[in-house]
Amino acid sequence: MAGHSQFKNIMHRKGAQDAKRSKIFSKLSREITMAAKLGGPDVASNARLRLAISTARAQSMPKDNIERAIQKASGGDAENYDELRYEGYGPGGVGIIVEALTDNRNRTASDVRTIFSKAGGNMGESGSVSFMFDRVGEIGFKADVADADTMFEAALEAGAVEVESDEDGHAVYTEPADLHAVAAALTEALKTEPETAKLIFKAKEPTTLDKEGAEKLMKLLDALEDNDDVQTVFGGYHIPEDVMAALEG
Repeated sequence: MAGHSQFKNIMHRKGAQDAKRSKIFSKLSREITMAAKLGGPDVASNARLRLAISTARAQSMPKDNIERAIQKASGGDAENYDELRYEGYGPGGVGIIVEALTDNRNRTASDVRTIFSKAGGNMGESGSVSFMFDRVGEIGFKADVADADTMFEAALEAGAVEVESDEDGHAVYTEPADLHAVAAALTEALKTEPETAKLIFKAKEPTTLDKEGAEKLMKLLDALEDNDDVQTVFGGYHIPEDVMAALEG
């Protein structure tokens, strides 16, 4: 399991747990409201909103929830959220980038720092970790949407730069500026919307973890994901299949 494939790890695991569903919906609503507030409520002209709604639908978020999140921005009563990014190191020296939407910078910074510390990691300065990652677009599709060859050909035609396919799904990577265009082209070609389509941080050289390191890191990532202000977490790690099987067993 690679740390950059967000749709295949944390959100995927969390989405399978009904107890976490309301928290996921809350984070998705915040992103939709933020996108609508910044770019307007017109989905056709607001790419960020369009992709936020697509992600919400993939997580089975009710239509009423989506509409309320948009109306909240349109009505002018939405909270003012700041988009923040934190960088740090987890167990084993794994680089971690945390993206947050918050209405209280001090609270969120304190919470994130505490989470890192309790899990055996430490939060660093801006730029201390980001150089270990590439900023790319990632579009995630379920495995049954197409076979690997079909997905590769469709992605290449759409303008993608890389495709990774396995039993968990397909991850299509793009240049940052091409994300929205490639997502739209693939939606048309495959006749289905992606599970996720967003800008991510992809590790250049992921750190391979053993069972002990993976257990510690998972606790840190889970704690970060459970924080209400944290939207996305990226980690520069790789967990071999045998280690993952041992963890799940």
